Amino acid sequence: MDMCMGMAKLLLLLLLLVVTAGHGHPAAGKERNTITHVKGFDGPLPFALETGYVEVDEARGAELFYYFIQSERSPREDPLILWITGGPGCSALSGLLFEIGPLKFDVAGYTEGFPRLVYFEDSWTRVSNVIFLDAPVGTGFSYARDERGLDVSLTGTGTHLRVFLQRWIADHPEFASNPLYIGGDSYSGYTVPVAALEIADQPDSAGLNLKGYLVGNAGTDDKYDSGGKVPFMHGMGLISDELYEAAKGSCGGDFVTTPRNAQCANALMAITMATFAVNPVHILEPMCGLALRPPTPISSIVSTGTGRRSARLLVQEADRLALPVECRDNGYRLSYAWADDAEVRATLGIREGSVGAWSRCVTLTHFRHDVASTVPYHANLTRRGYRALVYNGDHDMDMTFVGTQAWIRTLGYPAVAPWRPWYANRQVAGFTTEYAHNLTFATVKGGGHTAPEYRPKECLAMLDRWTSADGRL
Repeated sequence: MDMCMGMAKLLLLLLLLVVTAGHGHPAAGKERNTITHVKGFDGPLPFALETGYVEVDEARGAELFYYFIQSERSPREDPLILWITGGPGCSALSGLLFEIGPLKFDVAGYTEGFPRLVYFEDSWTRVSNVIFLDAPVGTGFSYARDERGLDVSLTGTGTHLRVFLQRWIADHPEFASNPLYIGGDSYSGYTVPVAALEIADQPDSAGLNLKGYLVGNAGTDDKYDSGGKVPFMHGMGLISDELYEAAKGSCGGDFVTTPRNAQCANALMAITMATFAVNPVHILEPMCGLALRPPTPISSIVSTGTGRRSARLLVQEADRLALPVECRDNGYRLSYAWADDAEVRATLGIREGSVGAWSRCVTLTHFRHDVASTVPYHANLTRRGYRALVYNGDHDMDMTFVGTQAWIRTLGYPAVAPWRPWYANRQVAGFTTEYAHNLTFATVKGGGHTAPEYRPKECLAMLDRWTSADGRL
């Protein structure tokens, strides 16, 4: 009897040790949080959601926060996409709620109170597993226990993403054989190829089943990103032939560097004055207020107990419904109330004291942009056989399809399938060219910055076809 009681006490002690260890500092990649209900959504979530942290720099305590949503079709067979929202410093939650995820705010139905979430059927998670990652460190709910952990570069972030994936896959071995793609938009046009090459350069591809990458409305090289704007404005009818010819002649076709003469400066100023009130992220949509917080000092994101500096919306609560419903910024405003809610944070598993006021996009003052051009990265990856999809919403003036086509031409790849329309729902959804070395370029007709936010059905069809066995749009 005494032996049985002794064994029982020993088992109880071991159980207590296990439970206590589970509430301490977790091993990298071991903390999971399965979520079935979230505040604002009526009933159980119709998809599998998991959140957690992965430590990517032990010496400096850098922790990246993720949302993982399993494919609603075939999780064990469908692609696994690591998705990085742009910025740098824009939260993964922004990509989830406003771009390619299965939840949206009911903006049109909002009057007051806590924001309501609804299921969105045109999510990329219908056909793929998606990890939405807060990166670089300091973005969204990612943080560092030591302020030095926030001091990271673009190439350093590429290393962080490789480490993240290696540790995440080690903790989720059931997804190790899924085709892996790195994806992102806007500024992540830099982050994605840098991270992909970081993985490709490791022996045995770092143990990851990397097949390729995709970038949308992507920053690549300022020479082309900014240089494409004036020709885009002209082609879209935003500036006259006379303004365009004056700028092209006096600037010598260089619309990026400091104007070479007074005539060039005057021509560019005239173009600016003609177009300053046009919404740059979608030239057909209204120009709305800024749904942003004041810039947050990134140094205050360290886990010091104070968190981020207190911040307020530039557009106040009372002004939310003063804008027309079609102003997409209204949804952005609702995201602050949702992400700062204590119950929501508890559900997501956010560590207390790690992050103060959440920001959809934060200014990463410690971040270093140490890659001027990712064109060589694209060349390196595609020539090695990795597949690439580069797409643009064709009404985006921020990152234009004109600039994207210009840098693609510098690769010198022959077209294996020339310019043609591609279709979704039996309608022309855009135009595409397939190049040698598995590079596909596509426009999304009517899309802005970023394309899935404006044309979700078409972009879902694009993704599904590109990741299929055929791989053609």
